Amino acid sequence: MTDRTYVLGTRKSKLALWQANYVGKLLQEIQPGFNYRLETFVTTGDIKLDQPLPEIGGKGLFTQELELALQTGAIDFVVHSLKDLPVDDTPGLIISSIPTRENPQDVLIANQKCNLMTLPQGARVGTSSLRRSAQLLHARPDLILLPLRGNIDTRIQKALSGEYDAIILAAAGIYRLGLQDFIQEELSMEIMLPAPGQGALAIQSRQCDKALIEILSTIEDKNTRNAVVAERSFLKNLGGGCSAPIAAYASIKDDTFYMYGLVASVDGKKLLRASGNCKNTLDQASQLGKVLAGAILWRGGNKLLQLEKGAL
Repeated sequence: MTDRTYVLGTRKSKLALWQANYVGKLLQEIQPGFNYRLETFVTTGDIKLDQPLPEIGGKGLFTQELELALQTGAIDFVVHSLKDLPVDDTPGLIISSIPTRENPQDVLIANQKCNLMTLPQGARVGTSSLRRSAQLLHARPDLILLPLRGNIDTRIQKALSGEYDAIILAAAGIYRLGLQDFIQEELSMEIMLPAPGQGALAIQSRQCDKALIEILSTIEDKNTRNAVVAERSFLKNLGGGCSAPIAAYASIKDDTFYMYGLVASVDGKKLLRASGNCKNTLDQASQLGKVLAGAILWRGGNKLLQLEKGAL
């Protein structure tokens, strides 16, 4: 190990700092003598809190400033929530490592003991995700969905204060920050399929920095990599950057990959699902995502995606 101190870029939120330090400490455990320091950034997504994410650009809002700093050499590597990264690699950059995934589900948080199906008629539920909104409305068409932005603590406080009857958040952030006591329900995959890559971290570096890539690869989890490659392949083959409600999840059992994909209308009235399985290899995982995307497009998904894209 060299005497070099690597500069790790991160957003300033409590969750982003936790994720960055988690990766840094993980590397130090496996690579004694590894040194790093944090460099914090404010991204476009952190500044524009008065609009729902789909209205201001969706993918890349929490990553562009960090990627630019990486490209210019101001920092050496970045830890992202993988679901925030666009499906196409930024020129000169690479996802060097993907550690073991946290719980990929979504959770319901409320100021009273309840679950999704026992919320009162016409309950006000906070989320700014079109994917979550569509699936919520499919299960409970009576719900009133309201925009929800801000960091995790702010969002939880809005639920506990009664500003919303309930909010929906990713389980991963809640567990990472030790806030699981606020969870009223972990939403099943049948009700709420997650975003591609949800719960996984992406460690991004410059493609030319071979020494650092070798270090970062020591905390790679092969099964997580294969799963998110399948999910992102599904997203990419549906059109990648569009903001229509798209969900996907892949998991492994007995060395077989099982994957589920979904495209929905924003109002939740129409859901198209596809599922399949393959051997646990990177190539087959990627191909499975492509096959499931093709199946959904063939069943009318293309028309649905174009309709929802035009409505945004």
